[in-house]
Amino acid sequence: MSRRWTARLALAAGAAALLVLVVFAGLGSLVLMGVGWAGLALTAAGVWWMLTHTGWIRVLAALLVVAAPLGVLFLYTAAGLLWVVLVSLGLWALAVSAGKAALVEDASPSMPERSVSRVERPFLIMNPLSGGGKVKKFHLAERARALGAEVVVLDPAQRQDVAELARRAVQGGADLLGVAGGDGTQASVAAVAAEHDIPFMVISAGTRNHFAMDLGLDRQDPSRCLEALTDGVELRIDLGYLHAGEPVDVSAGRVFINNASFGVYAEVVQSPAYRDDKARTTLEMLPDLLTHHSGARLSVRAGSPTVDAPQAVLVSNNPYERGDSAGLGRRERLDSGELGVLCVGVGNAAEATELLLRGGQGRGLTAATAREVVVDADAPLIPVGVDGEALMLATPVRCRLAAGALRVRVPRHRPGAPRGAPPMDWRRVRCLALTMGRAAAGRGAA
Repeated sequence: MSRRWTARLALAAGAAALLVLVVFAGLGSLVLMGVGWAGLALTAAGVWWMLTHTGWIRVLAALLVVAAPLGVLFLYTAAGLLWVVLVSLGLWALAVSAGKAALVEDASPSMPERSVSRVERPFLIMNPLSGGGKVKKFHLAERARALGAEVVVLDPAQRQDVAELARRAVQGGADLLGVAGGDGTQASVAAVAAEHDIPFMVISAGTRNHFAMDLGLDRQDPSRCLEALTDGVELRIDLGYLHAGEPVDVSAGRVFINNASFGVYAEVVQSPAYRDDKARTTLEMLPDLLTHHSGARLSVRAGSPTVDAPQAVLVSNNPYERGDSAGLGRRERLDSGELGVLCVGVGNAAEATELLLRGGQGRGLTAATAREVVVDADAPLIPVGVDGEALMLATPVRCRLAAGALRVRVPRHRPGAPRGAPPMDWRRVRCLALTMGRAAAGRGAA
């Protein structure tokens, strides 16, 4: 289907979603929408009160979180209009999906690829525990050795310095470094690869595989990543660096390939009790952290904007897409030359509700991009989560971007390489549906 007709489908489905409400609910459609928004607002407020209080207030808030949506469904059912709401929501979902599909060619182009010759002495580090044992399940070590790679499988019984293993391999003549493991291990080895300007390869054997996803790699079958050894292309991507305290030692920065988190999340994962009982520890610590009764008070400077006392901060190696409510789906590019910055600062239930109802937009969320971000605090040390690893760093913490610092070898053919759809823009969809049609008609007349 052409972009013109996909855009027209989006407009038609959106109009039908509203028409169903008006035709079958009449003036009651306004009441239906009002009840729905009220239910969402009460649910958001309930979640905020549940996270920021303890005792009986938390119990009542939890009841509200459950009762609000159930009450909305009951009112829709009692009025005999539940099916109207469901059909309208289905049509609206179709409209948004079709609209994004029509806009997909407006997305930024993929990262440039460079054809390269086959490496001679690849060196791969594999964590047998990563991803629930994917190294063994997919026979990654055996397959890599069959392709001529030297493979070191880490010993789970002892802690090994993967960065040191990588340095020794480079000294021994390795012309590619690769990792089958989590994002933290990948970051350590990527730093060595960038330091020596040799290619780096990712094998998606981790649990979440965020970095692999943004590179377009196959996360279901990590063995397909090994195709980069025989039929690969090279990408030049950016690397993030953290520098703790003063003065800044540029040579001593810590690399992050995904993101560094500050504030609530970093405080929680630092707790010794977090590993034993994540849910309980989080619920116990959140009230004081969200209300600034405990934890460091942060200050963030990202270029010109300065954000004071945010509850959570995420600094990412290239900005995340803003197509979902949290803005944390994936990164469209890894070579934009800018850090992404998200600061969350919600002071009350009203701001939490606004953040939910506006799809991640509102006073409680600040989004920016910058080449350097400085996170300071009223404490000499603050917890920081760096690619999933919990650290304590001296303040201020400076985050900078090294543009094009890492050469990444990826398979020529990979499932996630096509461009993703850009954020929804109804004005652009309408222009596509109408203007393109007129242009086509004009060409036919000529």
